[in-house]
Amino acid sequence: MSPRTTYLDKGVGRAMAALSAAAKQGLGDPALAELVMMRASQINACAFCLDMHVDIAVKNGETTKRIALLNAWAEAGDLFSERERAALALTEAVTVLTDGFVPDATYEQAAEHFDEPELAHLIGLITVINSWNRLMVSRRIEPGGYTP
Repeated sequence: MSPRTTYLDKGVGRAMAALSAAAKQGLGDPALAELVMMRASQINACAFCLDMHVDIAVKNGETTKRIALLNAWAEAGDLFSERERAALALTEAVTVLTDGFVPDATYEQAAEHFDEPELAHLIGLITVINSWNRLMVSRRIEPGGYTP
């Protein structure tokens, strides 16, 4: 199916890009940021964002095995660190919000691995990738259009 529209207001795009950059920088862990963005994009079925963040992750040294098993991170044993697992659990909780809130246990687990500023940036990153996913999915933007 072709895109409904490829138009994105430049002001909105710049604001979203600035929020993404600030969240990534504040988190201070580019590899983890890409895992979070890929996982949210998997959940939201955003092919464009998933394609883009897989490319970035690979260029930054992420392994194909970890990318392939990201969808099953909770069952992947020690392939992902405890810190990564806490971030991915929080990513899923914020992305899905099935109960209308993030479960206390999930938030507390993340808080054990991230200090307050890192946790705030992680939540900001999860929020912004979900916004990007919704922008791309609603317009049916296909993968392959991203150029670094």
